[in-house]
Amino acid sequence: MARIAGVPENKANWLNRYAYRLSRKQLGKVPEPLPVMAHHSWISFGAGMFELALTKSKRVDEKLKGLASLKAAALTGCPF
Repeated sequence: MARIAGVPENKANWLNRYAYRLSRKQLGKVPEPLPVMAHHSWISFGAGMFELALTKSKRVDEKLKGLASLKAAALTGCPF
């Protein structure tokens, strides 16, 4: 549980609402950091661009990216 309450979808700007829908489509629910980052649009935009760059990167094999993501989630206790 975050210390800061997230921004609900009905009060978020258009970019954050799009990110909510996209994450709900890909993951089945909206991860907790997304509504918290929605408080500051530049932070959510930067995090989104970083995620997009990681997804589109071709320097590392997809299987290795998945393993690294799983290991990072296990180390931090993240369910995703």
